[in-house]
Amino acid sequence: MSVSMPMPTPPSRPEAGRATRKPNARPAPHAAEAVLRRLEWTVLRRLDGLLHGDYRTLIRGFGIDLAELREYQYHDDVRHIDWNVTARLQTPYVRQFQEDREVSAWFLLDLSPSLDFGSGAVAKRAVAIDFVAVLARLFARHGNRVGAVFYGERMDTVIAARSGRRHVLHLLQRMLSRPAPGAATATDLGAFLKSAYAVIPRRSLVFVVSDFVSTPGFARALAQLARRHETLAVRLYDPLESELPDLGLLTMQDAESGDQILVDTHDIGFRRRFAAAAERREAELRDAFVQAGVDALDLSTEDDLVGALMRFADLRKQRSRLAAGASFPAHLGPAP
Repeated sequence: MSVSMPMPTPPSRPEAGRATRKPNARPAPHAAEAVLRRLEWTVLRRLDGLLHGDYRTLIRGFGIDLAELREYQYHDDVRHIDWNVTARLQTPYVRQFQEDREVSAWFLLDLSPSLDFGSGAVAKRAVAIDFVAVLARLFARHGNRVGAVFYGERMDTVIAARSGRRHVLHLLQRMLSRPAPGAATATDLGAFLKSAYAVIPRRSLVFVVSDFVSTPGFARALAQLARRHETLAVRLYDPLESELPDLGLLTMQDAESGDQILVDTHDIGFRRRFAAAAERREAELRDAFVQAGVDALDLSTEDDLVGALMRFADLRKQRSRLAAGASFPAHLGPAP
């Protein structure tokens, strides 16, 4: 069950650096501009300092134009060995390709009702908005194109990939102005990913941004996506979804179906069963990512966004080193 729990605590001020809105409130005409400008000052400026302006590992392209052949050197990607030339000359030779710096980045956004949950001042939906806005701006300002596909009760919006700050503002405004969801329905990520696969026309860098609260069986569709595109699963979560504190009687609501149940969190046995069920869900989700052959970036409602983006940069760097035989660091998650 995906839970949405009214917390018996006084309301707190929204955290600085997060996009927040009431579910039924329409954003002001300049809301997207205000959000993006804040993120440019609070997140992108910090990234500029941490990455020293070097975004190669974040935005390298997928060049396929053969430039030349040269003799194999230690740490070369063995997948680029030209076996015909190697057999003829009895010396390993590798193909070198002309790098295509242009990247098309696509955000497949699960915006279903379960993203409205947050145990503190920040909901998972706000984390998704900030993450997408920052990365889209980061890619677009280097001349790359960004597009998006939205899922509510089904795949309902496709924003074609384009470049430029104005396009990022358009994407952000579409996220902020989405109407409140209608009747509660279970999220089917598998169907969403299959539909999205058909609308991305060329090899791209694809971010699947979701809390992955879904009917089972999406791993096959995720694997199909990963075979064609460089795919990263961005998993949104709230710490309260893993472990319940002792808060007395609470009404728990399934955010997808709307079903409610009254539970006693004083009961230590219940809290242990809740934690065990959360661990099982976590293990199943990790298995699904491994089966699909994708890396995962965990993004908590309590995370610092700059830290999360630095982890993404580490993932990109490590992915480029794996082909040379390097081992995958445990803190970055499983490698396919």
